[in-house]
Amino acid sequence: MMERTILLVEDSDDDAELTIRAFQRAGVATRITRARDGAEALAALRRAARAGELPEAVLLDLRLPGMDGLEVLKSIHDEERYRSLPVIVMTSSADDEDRLAALTRGAVGYVRKPVRCEEFVKAATTLGLHWSASISVFGSSAQ
Repeated sequence: MMERTILLVEDSDDDAELTIRAFQRAGVATRITRARDGAEALAALRRAARAGELPEAVLLDLRLPGMDGLEVLKSIHDEERYRSLPVIVMTSSADDEDRLAALTRGAVGYVRKPVRCEEFVKAATTLGLHWSASISVFGSSAQ
């Protein structure tokens, strides 16, 4: 089975753990690379592009230190090599303006945290990403 990679952009350790548990409950088999802020996320994408290994999707928090999620989303969709990369925004924000801004800037999904298994499965199905079995998690590295 081919391992799929997802870039999880999340500054909160607790929220990252809840997201990973949602993947496990959904039976998702994938490798998650975590970035803790926007700059780290863009650096991870650059490294992945150089290696020819872009992730299958990006799960992006809106409230990040430094560069916020909307800025990251804009940067992803402004760059030709990342433009087709599906981004699902995961946020605790219930603000309709945040949702509209994310979708307008190219997000393909908007999921409220804490992530409920059925919400993630619905968003993943929209992308055509179907995984099963177990999950392995890799922390990000500052290279």
